Amino acid sequence: MKGIVYYLLSMTMLAIIVGCSCNNGSDDARDKDSTQLLPDTLRVATLYSPSSYFIYRDAMLGYDYSLVTEFAKDHNVEIDVIVAPNMSEMIKMVETGEADLIAYEVPITSEYKNRVIPCGMINYNYQVLVQPKKGDKVEITDVTQLVGKDIYVEPDSKYLQRIENLNKELGGGINIHIVEKDTIITEDLIAMVANGDIPLTIVDSDIARVNKTYYENLDISLQLSFKQRSSWCVSLSSQWLADIINKWVEKENPKRKYAEVHRKYFELSKTEKRPYTMDFSKGYISDYDAYFKKYANIVNWDWRILAAQAYTESRFDSTAVSWAGARGIMQLMPETAKSYGLSLNKIERIDDNVKAATQVLKKLDSSLSKIVENPEERQKFVLAAYNSGIGHIYDAIALAEKYGMDPQKWDGNVAEAVLMKTQPQYYNDPVCKYGYFQGTQTYEYVNKVMDFYRKCKRKVPL
Repeated sequence: MKGIVYYLLSMTMLAIIVGCSCNNGSDDARDKDSTQLLPDTLRVATLYSPSSYFIYRDAMLGYDYSLVTEFAKDHNVEIDVIVAPNMSEMIKMVETGEADLIAYEVPITSEYKNRVIPCGMINYNYQVLVQPKKGDKVEITDVTQLVGKDIYVEPDSKYLQRIENLNKELGGGINIHIVEKDTIITEDLIAMVANGDIPLTIVDSDIARVNKTYYENLDISLQLSFKQRSSWCVSLSSQWLADIINKWVEKENPKRKYAEVHRKYFELSKTEKRPYTMDFSKGYISDYDAYFKKYANIVNWDWRILAAQAYTESRFDSTAVSWAGARGIMQLMPETAKSYGLSLNKIERIDDNVKAATQVLKKLDSSLSKIVENPEERQKFVLAAYNSGIGHIYDAIALAEKYGMDPQKWDGNVAEAVLMKTQPQYYNDPVCKYGYFQGTQTYEYVNKVMDFYRKCKRKVPL
């Protein structure tokens, strides 16, 4: 009898083991089959924005773009980025099959869940108060302290709606100001708080995090609304693709990459913090003047402009690496350096870095000479193109021409058009080909280089 019982138990355990093995094999097969459904080229819809996707120094960057690039690399597929003009059109792209995936933070709401399937990393967004820091302290730490304070918001915006509702909840007393400037956008209000022009504003937390990397004197810690989930999306008929993406984000390498990418776009400072004290009393600009003199003839510029550029780029630090990956004394992007025969292990060598940078400047000058005739005026355009990528300068020239400014003059004309490229109504204008750009950086860059150059001319002989 015992023998029969042992036999039956053994057979039962064997059946369970075999069943489990078969099920695991089926799961692996299903995973493999699903992955094989991936096309050779994944069509990815997104929007231009300061966080999701933008072009900087001719490199494609952005939080969502970087992550979807990693997904494609891990699955051995190419990606074709399709930039939509707005959220509505982007949703339609996956519904109609024009795109396979939305790599943009789409709110997970009942409206959108009836049209697309959320997938991938879940992010949380909410509205925050933007206020200046006073040392390490902030004035407002609780919403009740908003009573009696002046808050500036965009007209007809969700921020206006939120602060009006909050004002009612607190029984009134918040001084709400609607900024009536025609072209005002969220980033403008953030800059105004940073510069002390207005005391407070409200923005979404993702926008706040990106902009805080440019303005470190801001505090964005006070939450003013409930959290809203968001994620990538696929069409209702592409559950298989959602499954592949969901499995991918649970793996260790994507999690690590997510942390790196998040830090790059939402935490690393985009502002210059390297200290440097200039001393012209010795009759020279830097220890590297010989290199600027050696290669200035490539672009046929005064060598002191190159010195001023190096100071603005890196404070003459040959080991400097920017948030975007630009390296060396002239802050060359690795792909740009590579196109001039400069490998990554040589990019920080001062001689090579300065030479390649002047070759870049020469190419930019040659391209822009067809548009800007005056060589001295063109220098500002070239410096701007070096900083932003020439595509954004072409866009700014086109905007300047369209809106009645002089396309051959920088100050007060194309410089103003560069600033316009932070605003959707302009970077989505048909004359623009390169989308969103943080134009204030380039605007200030040209001013800094030219200001330093003027000082150099007064203090250091040619």
